[in-house]
Amino acid sequence: MQFLIKTQSKSSGARTGIIKTLHGAIHTPYLIPVATAATVRGLDQKDMESLGAEVLLANTYHLHLKPGEKTIKKLHGLHEFMNWHKPLFTDSGGFQAFSLGYGMEHNINKIGSFFPGSKTTKKEDMQEKKAVIDDNGIRFKAHDSGKLVHLNPEKSIKIQQDLGADIILALDECTSPLSDYEYTRNSMERTHKWALESLKWHKKKAKRTKQALYGIIQGGEYKDLRLKSAKFISSLGFDGIAIGGSLGKSKDDMYKILDWVTPLLPKSKPVHLLGIGSIEDVFGCVEKGIDTFDCVLPTRVARRGSLFISPESKGSPKNKFRINIDNAKFKLDKNPIDKNCNCVACKNYSRAYLSHLFRTKELAYYRLASLHNVNFMLRLMEKIRDSIDNNSFNQLKKKWLKA
Repeated sequence: MQFLIKTQSKSSGARTGIIKTLHGAIHTPYLIPVATAATVRGLDQKDMESLGAEVLLANTYHLHLKPGEKTIKKLHGLHEFMNWHKPLFTDSGGFQAFSLGYGMEHNINKIGSFFPGSKTTKKEDMQEKKAVIDDNGIRFKAHDSGKLVHLNPEKSIKIQQDLGADIILALDECTSPLSDYEYTRNSMERTHKWALESLKWHKKKAKRTKQALYGIIQGGEYKDLRLKSAKFISSLGFDGIAIGGSLGKSKDDMYKILDWVTPLLPKSKPVHLLGIGSIEDVFGCVEKGIDTFDCVLPTRVARRGSLFISPESKGSPKNKFRINIDNAKFKLDKNPIDKNCNCVACKNYSRAYLSHLFRTKELAYYRLASLHNVNFMLRLMEKIRDSIDNNSFNQLKKKWLKA
């Protein structure tokens, strides 16, 4: 993997660049669509090619369960298996340690309440954890079968090597925003230990696999821990750096954490922010120097009836740049979802028709809605890259984020 910086903003950390991999280039900043089980939910790879997607991110934990990395390896790797011949990321399985562990116990998830404010978990909302973590790894009770699964740095790296993604991640523990300082410190030290082990197992086959490995910074909302983790992970010789874990209890906390961390990172390496991808976040985090993101939000909210709209179609931070197609006012609305969008749904169908499909639970709705939301975000990222190159990022951000 090679990372080339194209343009560095003089007024912020925003920059454009190119990540070169064996399967092609990724132009940054880039929001990576998530293909959890080797497909973006509701779409196929030909859809993603038609949208001009440059890279996808698949999930190590889910592919390990079904169909299994050994099966995929026998079928010549993940690229061949899913018929996607552009770059691929795989995560480490560390996020599932959170989502099936303290995420269940604390009733928190990435999309809904990962920034919980002053939230405390009520006893009736707590669920039994399906993941338990110690220094030896993560013990999962598989969400679909109840089968017991153990994941440690060696196994995570070997699974990802068998899958054959271009860019893979070291195993880490994603902490909860409700974890206290002591737990977060212990978790960070565990992540550092696993980073060293991940590097060791990666290096055994790195020349043959040609995979790039990213290390992950942890430390929760605590400044001293984040600084310590940023310095430690940056010192280890990873090909890229990812920022993960709890990013505080609010969006303001997240930006504060990025202000602490990003100045300490090597400028010559790409920086990935795990699990973040709303429109407001993309603008705010690109400004802090983030190169790539991954998030399931575009397709997940599409399936629930939320469709992205631009400022020209009355999108704003107040409505999260979305319309709820289930709203009664769209039953007779002949307009496209967004008048500036060039996707199949907007060029061919009205809001009224999409509203009908959603209300009747027709399968066509899920594909058209997902096509629209993914296309919308990919085109927005193009606009952001162009604005950085043209020194007009601040104007574009102001246009989108004004109240």
